[in-house]
Amino acid sequence: MTDDSGSTDAQGVGEDPLALRLEQLILGAERRYTPFQAARSAGVTMELATRFWRAMGFADVGQAKALTEADVLALRRLAGLVEAGLLSEAMAVQVARSTGQTTARLAEWQIDSFLEGLTEPPEPGMTRTEVTYPIVELLLPELEEFLVYVWRRQLAASAGRVVQGADDEEMVDRRLAVAFADLVGFTRLTRRMEEEELGELVEAFETTAADLVAARGGRLIKTLGDEVLYAADDAGTAADIAMRLIETMANDETMPELRVGMAFGTVTTRMGDVFGTTVNLASRLTSIAPRDAVLVDSAFAEELIRTGDAPASEAAASEAVAAAEKEGEEPPVYRFALQPMWQRPVRGLGVVEPWLLTRRNGAADPSSS
Repeated sequence: MTDDSGSTDAQGVGEDPLALRLEQLILGAERRYTPFQAARSAGVTMELATRFWRAMGFADVGQAKALTEADVLALRRLAGLVEAGLLSEAMAVQVARSTGQTTARLAEWQIDSFLEGLTEPPEPGMTRTEVTYPIVELLLPELEEFLVYVWRRQLAASAGRVVQGADDEEMVDRRLAVAFADLVGFTRLTRRMEEEELGELVEAFETTAADLVAARGGRLIKTLGDEVLYAADDAGTAADIAMRLIETMANDETMPELRVGMAFGTVTTRMGDVFGTTVNLASRLTSIAPRDAVLVDSAFAEELIRTGDAPASEAAASEAVAAAEKEGEEPPVYRFALQPMWQRPVRGLGVVEPWLLTRRNGAADPSSS
């Protein structure tokens, strides 16, 4: 590995004594190896070691003695999975990249937000750095165990969804409901609000959205400040989440208005993210959705009609109710209503026919608790 800046710093850690003590505490080992020595000890080439390290998001450190036994073990494990034929080399690099990107964000959040609040000097004259080490020492084992627990839970849920898929192709290309929820007028808010106040608003929005998506059986894909992207295995679940988001935000006077766009169709999944025409269409529908409203594409509307979550029209709903009563059967209960909107051209996707999604008769979902 080389470092064009000439730095001998490993993973962004300076040579400050406290920083080095923190690094040793967190990593559980001292710096012992140069990158070349680590690669040799792990039994991998420097080229492969470099690919793995860069994929995990770690900076090149030249030939500084900056790596530990844990680094050697990580390289050895990845290489062992490739040698055993369990992963291809490309897949092993992808595993390293997805894990690195996910944990990097988590680590940044924990340092910037969590530890920031916990390391306020308890006594006048003490610096934050003087209390950071004991706090980290106490938290580290608890946070590590909690991280593994959450990861196992998420892995179990994801594996269960794959097993229930119709065929092997669904492991990568699946039919999903995809939705974007966007705060209206966020750009104007950034000019009027103080940074701290704006940060609190965004955090409240992301927390509300994340909680609602998880509680109703959806999956939060990512947050983008004023926008969240989520997915669900069926259109009914995605529609329920969207309406709950609109209703919840409308009842909070401190929050801006919200708009949601959703589409249903084949989606490519990579590293926890989603891609494809269906995702692009959901994004475009969000940009043209009215305030406090939900727009869906025709495929989403058709899926709601097919599953009995919405009638094709109010006339069709009346006919279905009359037919059920005539046969002495329970009439159908529709959760949602669909209203076709004007067809319009959407950049890059041609002409689309949006549908306005609402609660049936404006009533709240009877499953609400």
